[in-house]
Amino acid sequence: MSTRLRPMRPDEFDGWAQESTRAYAHDISQNGGLPRDLAERKAETDFASVLPHGLDTPGQTIRVVEDDEAGAVGVVWYAERELDLRQVTFLYEITIREEHRGRGHGRMAMQLFEEEVRRNGGRELELNVFGGNNVARNLYRSLGYRESSVHMTKTLE
Repeated sequence: MSTRLRPMRPDEFDGWAQESTRAYAHDISQNGGLPRDLAERKAETDFASVLPHGLDTPGQTIRVVEDDEAGAVGVVWYAERELDLRQVTFLYEITIREEHRGRGHGRMAMQLFEEEVRRNGGRELELNVFGGNNVARNLYRSLGYRESSVHMTKTLE
């Protein structure tokens, strides 16, 4: 398996943006405690504020995860941000299409992402992961990421 990252093409953006927004809304609803309608509005608002000019939004990097045999298998999206008075590279999304999961693409994509950031002078990486996403949390831990905070909720009946 030969996995690489390449820039997302303009003809790929709209389909990815729709799917990414839908998946984010689902995650917010399932794991973030918001009702589905509010989660959908939040996802659309967040996406529009972070990527107002799509692929031409300054400071945002969107890469397609590609495999020699399978073609496009996923996406990595990140940006340089200031968080807590520190300059970090923030990973907004890493997604491997369901039919390609469990084959090492996610791990390889994370390693390629880290190499790309390092080449560009980045030193600190941050990301958020929903509590219910144990597969991703385990992957991140195995790559040396540590949990820096845990947000917990409870709905009272």
